[in-house]
Order: sequence, then structure tokens, then C-alpha cells
Amino acid sequence: MDKKMSKLRGEHCINIFVSYELKERINQLAKKYDRTMADIVRTLIKVGIPVLEGLSEAEERLFLDYMKVIRKMRKVRGIGLEDAKGEVLKAADVLSVGRRDDESGDSSSRILRDSE
Repeated sequence: MDKKMSKLRGEHCINIFVSYELKERINQLAKKYDRTMADIVRTLIKVGIPVLEGLSEAEERLFLDYMKVIRKMRKVRGIGLEDAKGEVLKAADVLSVGRRDDESGDSSSRILRDSE
């Protein structure tokens, strides 16, 4: 029984240090909504954890998608496509739609015509 009491009293308690400004904001919220500071902190933690998890997952997804795009761009740069004249086109030429290389049109439309 003594072992169970010590477990309940010590392992679920968290001591944190916060700035005076944050403590004052928590105190103002507690007074405004007629709650204790502990209730406000518990609510902030309960609400904040799912928000923090969502932000972390979104950040991870963005990073992974960014890495995929970078890898694809590296592959596109390394391929090198040839146009009808036998000239090697760079990735910037292939990806630019409005750029004019000759009278017949831009390089991307020429690549599409030549591949058909």
C-alpha cells in the first residue's frame, strides 16, 4: 500500500519554469473563467498536444515531399534530352514553357511534337 501511494504522489506531477509574462497570462485566464491556474495549464496541455502532433506530422510530410521534388529535379538534370537537331536540352529548357529557342515555338512544344 505504501508503494502505491508514493507512485500516485510523485510520478504524475510536473514542475516547469515559465516566464513571468506567461504566468501572468495564465493567471488572467484563470481569473477570467473562474478556474484555477492548474485547470488552465491542464487544459492548455490537453489541447496543445494534438495541435503539436499535427504540426509535427505536417512538417515531416512537407520535408519528405520537398526531398522527393529535389531528387526528381536531380534526375531530370542528369537525363539530357535531345531535340530534332540533335542538340542536348537542359532541364531548364525542358521545363520552361514560354522560352523561344527557334521560330517554330518553345522547346517544350518541340519536344512534344518530336516525341509523337
